[in-house]
Amino acid sequence: MQRRTFTTLLLSAVLAAPLAQAQSQDSIRLSTTTSTDNSGLLKVLLPAFEAKTGIKVHVISVGTGKALELGKNGDVDVTLVHARTLEDKFVAEGWGVDRRDVMYNDFIVVGPTGDPAGIKGGKDVIAAFRKIAASGIRFISRGDNSGTDVMEKGYWQQAGTRPAGANYVSAGLGMGEVLNMAAEMRAYTLTDRATYGAYRAKTGLAVLVEGDKRMFNPYGIIAVNPAKHKGVNYRGARQLIEWLTSKEGQARIAAFKPQGEQLFFPSAR
Repeated sequence: MQRRTFTTLLLSAVLAAPLAQAQSQDSIRLSTTTSTDNSGLLKVLLPAFEAKTGIKVHVISVGTGKALELGKNGDVDVTLVHARTLEDKFVAEGWGVDRRDVMYNDFIVVGPTGDPAGIKGGKDVIAAFRKIAASGIRFISRGDNSGTDVMEKGYWQQAGTRPAGANYVSAGLGMGEVLNMAAEMRAYTLTDRATYGAYRAKTGLAVLVEGDKRMFNPYGIIAVNPAKHKGVNYRGARQLIEWLTSKEGQARIAAFKPQGEQLFFPSAR
C-alpha cells in the first residue's frame, strides 16, 4: 500500500510539473512607472491585451529606477519606463533586450494658482527653476530615482541652483502623492502631464510652465534578458511588446483621452 501511494504521488508530481510550467506562461510581471498606472492608461490597455492573448499581466507600479532594478533582479519579465539614459544603461549592461519606443508625452511645472515665483507662461524650464529657487517657495521633489526625478535633478544641475533648506522637500513618493503634497503645501513640482491630468481636479494645481523641448518625455518597453534570468517569461514579455507597438495597441494609446484630453501619443516605429 505504501509503495502504491508513493508511486501515485510521484506520478502526480511528474504530471503536474509541465502543467505548472504551462500555467506560468499564462502570466507576466510588468514593472512600470506610477504615471502609466495613476493616469488610468493601464486599465484601458491591459484588459484588451489579456483578452486577446489569454496572458494575465501582474503590474508593479514604482519609479523608473526601481522598475529597472526589479528587472535587473529577475523579479519581473518586462518593464515599461521613461528615462532613456537609464534604459540604455539597462540594455547595454545586458539586463534587458528588445527595447521598443511605445509613446511619449511631456513634463510640466505646476504650482499654486497665485504663482508666487512668477513663472507662469514661461517656456524655459531652467529659467523657471532659477526663479523658484530664488523665490523662497517650496519645491516638492519625487526623490525616488524615477524618470521624473532624474529629469528634475538634471534641470537643477543646469540651473546651477536649488531651493535652500526646508524649501526643497524630497518626498520619496509616487507622482500622485507628490501632487497632493504640492497642493497641501502650496508648492511647486515637476510632473508628467498624464498624472497631472488625473489629479488636476483633486489638487487645483495650475500648469505654469510647458512647451520646452527639454521636457519631452518618451516611454520605452524592455524585455528582461532570459540569458540573465532563466525563469522569466520572455515569450509573454515579447507578446506584450509586440501588442503595445502594434497598430491595435498604438490606436488604443491614442484613444485614451480622459476628459477629452490626449495624455499619451503613440511613437512605435
